Parts: sequence; structure tokens; C-alpha cells
Amino acid sequence: MAWKPALARASARRGRRKIDYAVSLLGALAWLVLLIAAPLGALNLGSRGTVAESVAVPSMALIFLALVTRLVLAAAADRERRYATLSLALGLVLWAGGSAQVNSAPSGASVAQFPAPGEWLFVGSFLALAAYLFLDVASRVRPSVTDWLEAAVASGGAICLVALLVLTPFADDFARQGVPLLVALIYPAMDAVLLTVVIAQVALHKRAVSTGTAVLGVGFVLLTAADTSGSVVFLSSGTYAYGLLADVMWCAAYILIADSACRPRVEPKPVTESSAAGGRVTVGAAAVALGVLAVQPSGAARPYVVAPAVLTFIAAGARLVIALREARRAAEAYRLSRTDELSGLPNRRAVTTDLADRLATGEPLSVILLDLDGFKEVNDSLGHGSGDGLLKIIARRLRHALPDDVMAARLGSDEFALILAETNPELLTQVAEDMRRLLRRPIHLDGLEISVEASAGIAVRTEEIATKGDLLRCADVALHQAKKGPTGTVIYDPAQDEYSRSRLALAEELRHGLERGELVVWYQPQVEAESGEVVSVEALVRWKHPSQGLLAPFAFLPAARRAGLMPRLTEVVLASAIRDLAGWRSQGLDVCVAVNVAPPELLGGTVLPELGGVLAREGVPADRLIVEVTEDSFLAEPDHARRVIQQLRSQGVQVSIDDYGTGFSSLAYLRDLPLQELKIDRTFVMNLLSDQRSWMIIDTTNQLAHGLGLRTVAEGVEDEDQRAALGRIGIDVLQGYLFARPMPGEHFVGWLREHREVRAAAQRA
Repeated sequence: MAWKPALARASARRGRRKIDYAVSLLGALAWLVLLIAAPLGALNLGSRGTVAESVAVPSMALIFLALVTRLVLAAAADRERRYATLSLALGLVLWAGGSAQVNSAPSGASVAQFPAPGEWLFVGSFLALAAYLFLDVASRVRPSVTDWLEAAVASGGAICLVALLVLTPFADDFARQGVPLLVALIYPAMDAVLLTVVIAQVALHKRAVSTGTAVLGVGFVLLTAADTSGSVVFLSSGTYAYGLLADVMWCAAYILIADSACRPRVEPKPVTESSAAGGRVTVGAAAVALGVLAVQPSGAARPYVVAPAVLTFIAAGARLVIALREARRAAEAYRLSRTDELSGLPNRRAVTTDLADRLATGEPLSVILLDLDGFKEVNDSLGHGSGDGLLKIIARRLRHALPDDVMAARLGSDEFALILAETNPELLTQVAEDMRRLLRRPIHLDGLEISVEASAGIAVRTEEIATKGDLLRCADVALHQAKKGPTGTVIYDPAQDEYSRSRLALAEELRHGLERGELVVWYQPQVEAESGEVVSVEALVRWKHPSQGLLAPFAFLPAARRAGLMPRLTEVVLASAIRDLAGWRSQGLDVCVAVNVAPPELLGGTVLPELGGVLAREGVPADRLIVEVTEDSFLAEPDHARRVIQQLRSQGVQVSIDDYGTGFSSLAYLRDLPLQELKIDRTFVMNLLSDQRSWMIIDTTNQLAHGLGLRTVAEGVEDEDQRAALGRIGIDVLQGYLFARPMPGEHFVGWLREHREVRAAAQRA
């Protein structure tokens, strides 16, 4: 039966839509009656006559009936606002009752005499309207003193303006009529109070600044105008003989007020978003009070106009005092928000603000970041208290050593920043070195003398480094390079930035290039030293970039490694190499192919588990594949690396140690691992003829490899002299430009056949 609640909700929604439709229809009906009755009643606009009365009275009765019905339906539809809406409906009923009593003149009289018993119903109507205003507001947090003062100023300004407009025309009669005049003006005064309540609710953030609020305000303005015109009639004739214009304004006013109540409630904005508007309202109300004092009426009406103006000024003055106090607090809070609590130097927020200001002026600009080396050891050895003391001493040294136009700040932990209006690299380097020497001076902490080293990274504003974020990022990149390098101070160089925007874009392009098949494999032959026969090829990846052309590995492999694309790239290279090898074998060309696998992919277990399946699917014997690994593969996890290589050998795949002699691994892996090949790095081969030590390293490595049953491969062979020397040493396989440069797989077949033909011709000769 879970469908029953859903049906009930759907039925409730349909009922709500019907009620909303009826509410809107009744509102339109009220306006329609008013628009039709007003021209008809204009046949006798001057006073209450039979023609006008025959039109006005029934029309007003119909309008108020429609409005009350509309409000009752709206209360039924929106239960959250039902009490407020019903209060408004009660107010309309009381006003209509009072109007009916006033319009029923005693026998023998054309109009009722002022005041009539129905006045009490009018008073009750105003009380119901006030109840509606106080019930129909958003329930928010309790207003602060500032909110009350702003509301008082806004309300006082409204009262001043209304008092001036209402009482000034009667200034001459006020002394003569006095209290009776006040009684006659009680209705416009109550209207002004209700309008003031609306303004105060907006100022207190109880009522939203919305179309509904504007409609409500216009309604009370019309109500004030209608009651004011009625008061004029009361005082002049002592009767209720007001004209049709007052009837039209009363009807329009209540139609607007009812329409506001039937609109959906709009939540007021938070105080922080409305503070600017509240300030404008306060200033405007104070200006109105000042204007009222400037044009105040004379005579007995004067106190009733001056008093609210004076009270408004007192409230505005109190609000100004609070505003000044808040401004001082805000200024202090702003200063503290830009100051590092520990060192007293400006903090990161101050740095970013200062950079933004200087960048806007276009002046020369540079950032130097200083980072302490070994600060963690001070904290760990002496405690955080001593570490904080060290930072305070360093901050004091920086502040005293630098000129006033250089901003020194602490960004956090042990990192400091200098902002200079300078772009000369030599001068910036000199400043950084001076600061490093300054920080290196001995510091006494807890009875110990400590010298602190620091690294410096420098970023200079250029067309490419044009934002505060760019400057800080580039200086941080240079700082990291300085901590790794020997100099300790580095100026940012885009060519050395591994994390630049262009490299990030290159990584994304590579990701798409892998999916589109833009990576290709080229091959460089490896020749047997004794016979000259091609025994294997090394697979070398290339990228056919759609706009940059053919890219070598050094141009994109670092980006692939940072972006985590190496596993996928290795899969592509292995699959392409094995597929090409299968194609060559089908043409009668039996060679081996060597593929370099980086340590993370070798040890990660994401690439090699599928290798056996690929070999079997292409029909390639496993011993025709040589996996080249570097010595650093064994540094982090030697046991795991040993298990992986043994697994490769169990499948029949050959394993070669690439770039032998450039790492720092133990020679124990040569004894314990099932290897087949040692590949001597080109750095030794290129100096073979000029450096006796290089010759000795190659010779002893070759003897060691042969003693362990391994073959040796020398890469980077570029001339016949190197070839002859390596042959005398006894190297097994040679690779280099002397024989061939890397070439696409489809070219390798033709090259290999031509190479074999040349060898055969040489042997026959």
C-alpha cells in the first residue's frame, strides 16, 4: 500500500493548484470590478449622489467579498502563513463593516455625520492590519542593537516625512482645532505607522526587498492618501461626503495589500548581504530628518514634526558611534588577518594582496622564497618552543636587514617571502645570497649555537608570469630546484619547470594520443660484433603529435610519468613491438626485440601479467622478447624485483640490465638473478678511446659478464675506431649510429634485407 501516500500527495498538489488558480482569479476579478466601476461612478465624481452611490457601494461590496474569499483560500493553501492571512482578511471585513455603517445615513439625511459609530470598526481594522504585518515576517535570529537603531532611523525618517506632508497643510488650523484635528488625522497617522512598520521590517532583515514588499508599500501609500483625503472632508464638512476618488484609492490599496499577502514569501537575504543597503537607508532617513528640520512648519503643529526628526537624529548619531567603533574593530581585524601571529611579519594574505596591488600598477616585480634547511630537526631535537624562537630571530633579522621598499613576510612553517620592485637577475641573486648568509649566522638556542642553512627560489614578473599565483608558483618551483641543486639559489626557468601549464597540457594531449593511436614504435638494430649479423632490435617509442610533428621520448616521457600514463604507454609499446616481431617472423626474419620497462611498471604488476597472453596470441616465442630493466629497479624493493624477474624467466622472456654502471646497486643481483644480458651505457663508450678508465670499466665489465655467462651489449657506437676497440675487448653485440639510426618498423624489413645483401656480397668478395 506504499502507493497511497504518493496518491495523497499528488491529490494535495492538484488541490493546491486549484486553490492558487482560484486565488489568482479572485484577484483579477477585484481589479476588473474596480476598473469597470470607476468610470461608471465618474458620472457624478464630485460627491455622493444616487448615480455614483448606485455604482460605488455594490462595486466596493463585490471587491471586498472577492478579496476576503481570496485571502481565506490563500490561508487554506499556505498553512504556515494562515494566521497572518486570516488577520488581514479580518481587517478587510472590519473595514467593510465600518464602511457599510458609515454609508447607511440616518433617515432624513443624505450622508452620515462625523464621527459615526463605525469608526470603532475602522480602528479594529487597523489593529488587524498591524497583526498581519507582525505575523507575516520570517522567523530569524534576534535583531542586534545595530539593527534596532537602523530600524529606528528608517522609521523615524518615514514618520518625519509623513508628519511634514500631513500636518503642514493644517499648520494654521492646528492651534484653533487642536485635538479634534488630531482625531481627524488619526487614520493617515495610523497608515503612516503601518508603512513605517514595513520599512522597519525591511531594515531589520525581517522582510525581503521583493516585488511583494513593494506592492505592500504601494498599498499603504494609497491607503494613506485615501484616508488623508477623507480627513480633509471630515474637517471641512463634518460629514462623510467624500468623493469617488477616495473610494477608488481605498479599493486599490486593499487590492494591493491582499495581493502582497497572496504572493509566495521571499526569504530576506542574510545581514551580511544587506548591510550596504541598510547603510543607504540609514543615510537617506537621516537626510530626510534634516530636510524636515529645515522646512518645519510654524505654530502648534511644529512639535509634532520636530520631535520625530530630533529622535531620528539621535538614533542616527548612536548608529554613527557604533559604526565608527565597528570600523576600528574591522581595521584591527584586517591588520591581524594580514599579520603572522608568531613572527609579526606580514602573512600569506598580505603577500597576495600586495602582489595584486603591485601587478595592477605595472611596476617591476619579483618574489624570492626562502626556506630553511633542517628546520624539522630543530623542532624534533629541541622542541617546538625552540623552533618558534628560531623563527622569531630570523624574522627580526630579515626585518632589520631589508630596506623599507622590500616586503618580508612569513608564508607558513619555515618559509619566508621577499617582494621586490626589481627584475635584474644578478641583483636578485645577490639579495638572495645576502639573505642566506644573514640566516646562516650562528643563533644561540637552549645553550646551543646553531647555524641554519636556507635555499632561495626567485621568480621575476614577465609576460608569461603575470599573476600573483604565477609568481608564487614559479618561485616555489625554483625553490624546490634550489633545495635539490648545489648552488642553493635558483631563478625560475620555464624550460626546467616540470609542472608548467604547457607540460600539463602536453600530458592531456598524450592521454588522448594514446587513445587515438598516435604513439608509434621505431627500431634500432643491434649487430653481433664478430659476424656483423643483426641479432636483435631495440624498440624506441615516438609520438606523432598532430601539431608538433614527431617527438622523441625525452619530450614526453616525463609528462607521461607525472600523469600516471606510463603503464598504458608501456602496454602500447610492448603490444606494438610483439606485433611487428610477429610480422617479421612471417616474412622469414628471425630477430629478437628489446623493450625497456621502467621500474614502477616492472614492479607494479599492471603490465607484465598480460605479457604471456600477448606473446601467445601473436605466436611469438617468449625468448625472442628481451625486457630491459635498469639497476635502480632493485634499489627500493630488491626481493620483489627478484621475484618479478624470476617470473619473467619462467615464461621464457630474456632479461637485460640496461645502462649498466650508472646505478649504485649491489653486484649481488648479478649473482642471484637469472639474467641474460648486460648493456653498457653509452657514457663509457663515447670516451673509450680517450679515457683509459672508461676502457678499463668496459673491459672488466665484459670479463665479469662472460664469467657469469651473460652476453654484453655496448650502445652508442658511432665510428669504426670504437667498433674495433670494442671488438678487441670482446663485446658481443654493438648498437649505434655506425650501423643505423632508429627507423619505423616498415622500413626495418627493407633495411635488414639490404644489410644482409651487403654482407653476403662482402663475404663473396
